[in-house]
Amino acid sequence: MTKSKTLLFAALFATSLSANSDANNFIELFSKGEAYGNIKYYYIQTDKDKTYTNQPNTSASANSIGGQLGFKTARFKGFSAAVTFMTTNPFLISDDPAKVDTSIIAKDNGARGGDATKGFAVVGEAYIGFDYKGANVTYGRKVIKTPLLHAKEVRMLPSTFNGLYTSYTINESNKIGFDYITEFKQRTSDEFVNIIEHALGDKTREVTGSDSGYMLMGSYNYKKDALKVNLYDSYAKDFLNAAYIDVLLDRKIEGIKFHMAAQYINQRSIGNAEDNLAKVGSLTDGKKVRSNAFGAIISGTMDYGTLTIAYSKVLKDDKYHDSLVLPWDGTPLFTNMITSNDLFQSIYGNALKADSIYIGGSEGIKIAYKQRFDGVGLKGLSLTAAAMRTSNDKFTKGTQYDYNAVLAYKYDKVLSFALKGIWVDNSATAEKDGTVSQLKQLSQYRVIANYKF
Repeated sequence: MTKSKTLLFAALFATSLSANSDANNFIELFSKGEAYGNIKYYYIQTDKDKTYTNQPNTSASANSIGGQLGFKTARFKGFSAAVTFMTTNPFLISDDPAKVDTSIIAKDNGARGGDATKGFAVVGEAYIGFDYKGANVTYGRKVIKTPLLHAKEVRMLPSTFNGLYTSYTINESNKIGFDYITEFKQRTSDEFVNIIEHALGDKTREVTGSDSGYMLMGSYNYKKDALKVNLYDSYAKDFLNAAYIDVLLDRKIEGIKFHMAAQYINQRSIGNAEDNLAKVGSLTDGKKVRSNAFGAIISGTMDYGTLTIAYSKVLKDDKYHDSLVLPWDGTPLFTNMITSNDLFQSIYGNALKADSIYIGGSEGIKIAYKQRFDGVGLKGLSLTAAAMRTSNDKFTKGTQYDYNAVLAYKYDKVLSFALKGIWVDNSATAEKDGTVSQLKQLSQYRVIANYKF
């Protein structure tokens, strides 16, 4: 780690930076490179009312400062490389681990037996790439963003993946991709873990028949004028196949900018998991994975205000494990709220858990309004309020209600501040065997300051 950091800082500060130019020789590979990064402060407090569970209420909080520092070379005969150093460093936290909100520190490390309250530093990205006439091949550690595999940057650091990534831009409208992914580093961890093992933990062999595996992911993206179509299919060996499609359309009518979209998700267990999960006494109580979900969203923007309405439905089928399986930080549904921070499926070994809108049978409707204050001279200031109602007959304590409020300020795309409040009534979680438990209330507060360079 020390050697990697030394090399990174040497590359950053020993070069003159004029980004986005091709290099004519090896020296210019670095001198025309680009430095980037951010410094972030994060405060979080989570309070849980456990009246329904007959347990004492809990409150946990944390402060942390950290961020990213990276360098990307210029292109030299089609080749380029990048490295990104990531760190989170808690301070002024409780000596009692139970009172520390580790979701901005090392929660995933804790799930694997480490100290969840201890900060860390890691080379989160380190890759080499090659471009040629619309074709791109990249190998190494990299942040990727798709609906099902994502960076989940709403916390301190992004999640990253290790693998081989290829894409080909056919023309201005059509792009295809194919990836081979072997490892996943969750945003609260400094360790890259086999991508299948990370999903299933110590039950990996029990479910898949081996201790590790890989993922193949294909993608197709279409864009022409105001229409976009995105298609992804991820094949996790002997575990899960997940397909995602969305269609998006933007239109301006009578001075109002409309954004409309629809989505569909299909998941099923495959290979050895198809047989092993069906056995009596399995993690899923003898049920194969069969999940289907769809959603729709429409938003309208006029002057400095945006109103959004979204709907989603995860179909119910009691014969199967019908909740969405999202082990790699994807939160794909249009109804997703900030509150899905308690969707800890991406924590080591928790792939077959789910919460709220992602539980099989859940139907949700979300309404959000964002007001920007540029028109009254407060450029960069905005206020967003959102509410969602989630119903499911598996919720024994009634319908779940989510409320979010965000006061945010951005200055020149460089400096940002945010105050976030989150309140959830009847917060629901589905366990691996499908049983649902609920908290009476979950409240969370966040203060975030971020400087990008």
